Amino acid sequence: MNKQKRQIGFFEKYLSVWVVVCIAIGIFIGNFAGESVQIVSKLEVFKVNIPVAVLVWLMIYPMMLQVDFSSIKSIRKRPKGLLLTLVINWLIKPFTMAFFAWIFFTKIYSAIISPELAGEYIAGAILLGAAPCTAMVFVWSYLTDGDPNYTLVQVSINDLIILVAYIPIVGLLLGITNIQIPYETLVASVLIFVVVPLVAGYLTHKTVVRRKGGEWFKKVFLLKFKPVSIVALLLTLILLFAFQGNNISEKPLIILLVAVPLIIQTYFIFFIAWIGGRKLKLPHAICSPAAMIGASNFFELAVAVAIALFGLQSPAALVTVVGVLVEVPVMLSLVAIANKWKY
Repeated sequence: MNKQKRQIGFFEKYLSVWVVVCIAIGIFIGNFAGESVQIVSKLEVFKVNIPVAVLVWLMIYPMMLQVDFSSIKSIRKRPKGLLLTLVINWLIKPFTMAFFAWIFFTKIYSAIISPELAGEYIAGAILLGAAPCTAMVFVWSYLTDGDPNYTLVQVSINDLIILVAYIPIVGLLLGITNIQIPYETLVASVLIFVVVPLVAGYLTHKTVVRRKGGEWFKKVFLLKFKPVSIVALLLTLILLFAFQGNNISEKPLIILLVAVPLIIQTYFIFFIAWIGGRKLKLPHAICSPAAMIGASNFFELAVAVAIALFGLQSPAALVTVVGVLVEVPVMLSLVAIANKWKY
């Protein structure tokens, strides 16, 4: 048992080092193997990249192993965590993202970014901020010892709300009423990142518990998967940065400028949700995932909508891609904060 703890501690202790190394490797690969990387980046199903989907699936699967369907029904007795998630994601987050983007792109950056470009950058930020996280939050919840059952309910409810609220909110903030949302991307993402790993986790749980017992499942089987999640996370980083290696090298300044308001927004929403959770007296296992859902984004959907509306090479699409690049390192720092503040 102690051996397992030391092994997991080693991965977590040096996670920031692995992240920096993987980012550097990804950028290197993107610059020196550009054509090969572009071939991999085009392996898509409904604009969901297949290699990235497999790695994200491997990150989420360990979380799904812990879901106990028999206890999900008891969540209705603890509605405050779900209420916090919904308020943060749909009444606060899209509007603070629009505000930070407006401040930076039209005021702070006004000397170096034209009003026309600023408008598209703001649009990309809005598309990102209006899409709460669906897949990766399972990873953040897992790394902060979140309640897997409650996290599943939080994510599921958000998925349903996205179907009806995403277009009106984005339309309101952009002043556009004829937005075409790629529902095939949304459905494919939910199936790949939620439904499939959930079913696989449930079947694995049932099979292992039946053969080895619940105690062995919790103390031996589950502990083996935490390194798997982290390795998959690091490989995802390499792929994402490899896909954008040329952009990062060719436009380092604009990448940095775009990243600043996105990073500020991420920390701002996390702390708002965290403070709200503490005020509501939520346990750490519910407060932490609630804050993570608010802070992170459904970047697959945001990227797809930005490309559909403004084009692949547009400033709006670039903002959503930068959102992908900064999210993992920033969210890992928030995981570290949540674990440090564990109560």
